[in-house]
Amino acid sequence: MQADELKQLVKESLREVLREERLKLCQVLIPVVSDKEMQEIQQKLGTPADLDDSELVNMSDWVRHGTKLH
Repeated sequence: MQADELKQLVKESLREVLREERLKLCQVLIPVVSDKEMQEIQQKLGTPADLDDSELVNMSDWVRHGTKLH
C-alpha cells in the first residue's frame, strides 16, 4: 500500500469516527421530556407543521459533514 493510499484511508476512517461521535453527542445533548412537557412546549411554541418553510434551515449537511451553514 502506498503512503498516499494509507493516508487517505486513515483520513476517511477518522472522518467517519468523528461523524459518529458528533451524532452521539447530539443525541446525548437532546433533553428527554415527558408527554406532558411536550404538550406544554407545543402549546407555547407550536409544532414543526405550524412553521413556514422559509423559517427552517436544513442542517443535514452540517450534521453529516460539519460544514458551515449558508
